[in-house]
Amino acid sequence: MLTLCLAWPAAQADLLDTLGERAQELAQAPWQAPATLEAPALEALDYDAHRQIRFNPERALWQGESDFQVQFLHAGFLFGQPVQVFEWVDGQREPIAFDPGLFRYDDDAARLTPEQRAAGGFSGLRVHYPLNRADVRDEFLVFQGASYFRLVGRGQRYGLSARGLAVDTTRLGSEEFPAFTEFHLQRPGPEDRHVNLYALLEGPSVTGAYAFQVRTTEPVTVDVEARLFARRDLTGLGIAPLTSMYTHGDLTGPIETDFRPRVHDSEGLLVRTRAGEWIWRPLTRPEAPRVSAFLDAAPSAFGLMQRTRGFAAYLDQEARYELRPSLWVEPGAGDWDAGRVVLLELPTPDETHDNIVAFWAPDSPMAAGESRRFSYRLTPRWERPPEHALAHVVRTRTGPAGVPGQGDPAPRDQRRFVVDFAGGPLDQLDGSLPVSAHLELHQGELAEPPQVGALPQGGWRATFVVAASAASPADMRLQLRLSDQVLTETWQYLWKGPDA
Repeated sequence: MLTLCLAWPAAQADLLDTLGERAQELAQAPWQAPATLEAPALEALDYDAHRQIRFNPERALWQGESDFQVQFLHAGFLFGQPVQVFEWVDGQREPIAFDPGLFRYDDDAARLTPEQRAAGGFSGLRVHYPLNRADVRDEFLVFQGASYFRLVGRGQRYGLSARGLAVDTTRLGSEEFPAFTEFHLQRPGPEDRHVNLYALLEGPSVTGAYAFQVRTTEPVTVDVEARLFARRDLTGLGIAPLTSMYTHGDLTGPIETDFRPRVHDSEGLLVRTRAGEWIWRPLTRPEAPRVSAFLDAAPSAFGLMQRTRGFAAYLDQEARYELRPSLWVEPGAGDWDAGRVVLLELPTPDETHDNIVAFWAPDSPMAAGESRRFSYRLTPRWERPPEHALAHVVRTRTGPAGVPGQGDPAPRDQRRFVVDFAGGPLDQLDGSLPVSAHLELHQGELAEPPQVGALPQGGWRATFVVAASAASPADMRLQLRLSDQVLTETWQYLWKGPDA
């Protein structure tokens, strides 16, 4: 391993600068992969056995000193790359050494010998705070695996993940996963409602220094500042990446017979463009990898959203998908420029595999030796952002284009779409008003023009039929309007018709 002899700062305020200098020097040196566990017994643990290694909460960092507490995660199973952790107090850096005594080894994990346990390390950390009850410190933020981390707000359960950085994600089979190799924790004061964490990112193509300011006011937010340094020319950079899971719902049937109507951590991508347009793209589980891009002069905001709430929509007593958060990204200062929000949808064998990725991809490549800075805010949400005042899509359904009882079946290359909107200005409109559908097709053909009408229990429906083929899929954009007034967000979807 390359060792850099940098002078550590006298105050935490300078820590991001110092980590940035370290990341820059690493980027100028040949890549050396971080050390991995040399403990076959830990690597051989399966999912259940690894979960049976539990941190002792009485040994939590900042126990009795702050409402925040930090607990550590044990290396093993898929998490074979230990991370280093440091605490900063009054400008002084103290390493937090791995100690098997911090953990309980239960059930199958109890078979590990003292020597095997001592060969372990930390694979990540989780942050606790009394979010929901004054007497319970809830886990609400966890970092583990490459640059992945998960975040929830009050009353929510873990679902989708964020990442520090995505590299070549759409080049399937060639994606690079840079990793956080060091964490630096700034001890909060007894009355603080925020905590600062820092991380060093290392990868074959890029290094970085990250600052995370975590606020527990309502809503919970994480302000991220990233300083990146390229080892090589990068054309596949993904900023503020989000990773999620979608197996079935409105647009996609279950992989096999399933009593649950829906199984997903997120059901759509929401984009707010620089021009002020709101775009809703329902997610699907494709038969082959699918990449969609939403071009813009500069990013405004985007997120993977879980809109459908209520237990009856999912019927899953264990997973509780109705409690999974949406995660909203709001870019701040830095080198944000023209680019696109990229959505990658992948086939998946089951719900245990993440198959959805969204991120901002700058148009300009990052040259070897170049550095860039990005800042943004992450907010876990129950609902769409409060500034979204238009009517929103509540469901998208699709089926054969034909009408029941019709003599001849509809052509295979035709498909009926039904899009329901609710909320915003639509709630104030009488059903007799001439609300119209503005439908744009980029490829594909319109086989039946859209019909619009008010629904019996509130909301409005647009239904139409398009024709498309595998070689010429229908790329659709739909809004409801009253004269020239836009009433709804823009529904956007790509339907790949049958093979010829």
